[in-house]
Amino acid sequence: MTGGIRATVEVTEPAGCPVVDIAASVDATVDSVSRTACPGDCSDCVTEFAVESDEAPETGLEPVFAYGARRWYRFPHDDDIECPCECLGRLGCPVDRYVADGATLTLVFHAADYDDLQTAVGALREGFSDLDIKRFVRAPTDDHRADSVLVDRSRLTARQLEVLETAYEMGYFERPRQANGREVADALGIDPSTFSEHLAAAERKLLSDVL
Repeated sequence: MTGGIRATVEVTEPAGCPVVDIAASVDATVDSVSRTACPGDCSDCVTEFAVESDEAPETGLEPVFAYGARRWYRFPHDDDIECPCECLGRLGCPVDRYVADGATLTLVFHAADYDDLQTAVGALREGFSDLDIKRFVRAPTDDHRADSVLVDRSRLTARQLEVLETAYEMGYFERPRQANGREVADALGIDPSTFSEHLAAAERKLLSDVL
């Protein structure tokens, strides 16, 4: 079976995204859209979404339909719209799941392989600086079920990565340990408490991807 990668990314306050603008203005959540941007120079694609709020958002968009506190909005993807879903659409990666929670946008999309994933993430990082990779899941590639994830090492600072690599090379994670925390800290030229802080922060970031 051909494998693929399911990616979940989060963008805070993406400039140019009308969905996030409206969700943030009324502190609401939008968890679905009826259509996303298509790849190429298409000017006819639109996105439609619903917001439920007793407060009418301050926006240039007028609702196309309203029922009770729920309002539906629609906007075309033209030269004035540069949003994350349009960025992915141009790369041929349609958004599978879309959640705007206030000013935070979470997108789930699929990439055929790691090269496609790197291209998509690179394009998103270039257009939206506040991008956080939440999770990568690789699909099984044989008849055996697998539960594989890709860990984003770029979330680690240079110092955290150095602490992890040094601790690993010195056998800190072996059982029994070949080096204790003080020995690793001495090798790094830092206090044991500083070593523990960097190690805990790095482990927390990596485990958030794994778990």
